[in-house]
Amino acid sequence: MKKLFGTDGIRGVAGQAPLDVRTIYATGLALTHHLAKSPRVLIGMDTRESSAWIAATLMAGLVAGGATVESAGVITTPGVAYLAATHGFAAGIVISASHNPWEDNGIKLFGGDGFKLPDATELAIEAEIFRQIENAGEAWAAGSAEAPAANEADRLAYVEFLLGSVPELSLGGQTIVIDCANGAASAIAPQLFARLIERGGGEVHITHASPNGRNINEACGALYPAVVAEEVVAQGATLGITFDGDADRALFADQNGKVVNGDAVLLLAARDLSARGLLARETVVATTMSNMGLEAALRRSGIKMLRAPVGDKYVLEQMLAKGASLGGEQSGHIIFAGRSTTGDGLLTALLLLDILHRSGRSLADLTSDLKTFPQVIVNVKVREKPPLGEIPAVAATITEAEAALAETGRVVIRYSGTEALARVMIEAESEEMMRKHAEAIAEAIREEIGA
Repeated sequence: MKKLFGTDGIRGVAGQAPLDVRTIYATGLALTHHLAKSPRVLIGMDTRESSAWIAATLMAGLVAGGATVESAGVITTPGVAYLAATHGFAAGIVISASHNPWEDNGIKLFGGDGFKLPDATELAIEAEIFRQIENAGEAWAAGSAEAPAANEADRLAYVEFLLGSVPELSLGGQTIVIDCANGAASAIAPQLFARLIERGGGEVHITHASPNGRNINEACGALYPAVVAEEVVAQGATLGITFDGDADRALFADQNGKVVNGDAVLLLAARDLSARGLLARETVVATTMSNMGLEAALRRSGIKMLRAPVGDKYVLEQMLAKGASLGGEQSGHIIFAGRSTTGDGLLTALLLLDILHRSGRSLADLTSDLKTFPQVIVNVKVREKPPLGEIPAVAATITEAEAALAETGRVVIRYSGTEALARVMIEAESEEMMRKHAEAIAEAIREEIGA
């Protein structure tokens, strides 16, 4: 079992293990040992105040291991993945904790192919990190070096890629509200949408694009989609788009102020691709968290839905294994095979806008037949993460819920891969039964292992 890497890299409170200076420096050293001799490595980061010193510390370890390091500065996670795959880098590294609060941060690793590293590779790097921590002595103090200057050409190349993905898109007639979460999208979205307006008109209102190091994800962005939805109504806009801190996912709001999540995006994207003969195997890969209503809607369109574990890297793994061309998560990570190697909120937004443009229909219209089962997610803070099935009181409440809901609902209980949380998700035709069993399971977890 991995001790440092979760479902999306190494993550924690900046300055505390595993994001202390010694471990970060050792991570740089360890990574170079898994790359070709004298590798070129790209680093990008989000807007947290800790991102610069973490990048500098990591760079010191990489350089000590023989790497040449280039910085893209503040850029989205998928931007680094794209550049790693297309600009000859041996690896790409993102300093970000995605949707987490500003005090947290993280290190995400991509191979030279733009894909997140498989679990086996992360395990091997993790073992090397622990060896380096033991052997590095005081060399880790070199992590006080300054971060490299950002190469603006890298961000421009990513913007050009995004624009090239929708060559016929016009925003004419659209009024769009965009929430950048005071995160990485703040450095990309204004330039990207300004170029689209130059191309074909439209009106765009950019919000929460003034990062100060501590306001990332603060009452804005994809964690709070109702914020952009309210702004859509206030502005009389046609669409709202909201990103998380590193913009690897996006959620939307229609002109009525209704939040449109990743399940709905998967539905309309699947139907569009299928109609054009581009949906490989007529299959979509979702996760255990996707609503049963999505599965039913896809089935009505003759499209099969598979479920992967939570985490866009696991969605992608199943897409590759099953030959699927579309997959994603309810949270807004959407992967279009052949276009991206990870979830990309900006790319998803452009492709959704392109669907609306080509269809001449509104987002509300295109998603009107998606009838979702009532679903609740209860997050429980935990002090440890033992297997839930081995805790008798918890296992008993889960078994009771599964028996009671049978064919009329689903029970999904899992630990977060990025936070000290147990997530209790229940979906059912009866909202009363849903809430009853969700709270019973959550209370059992609180009593046994609650923080």
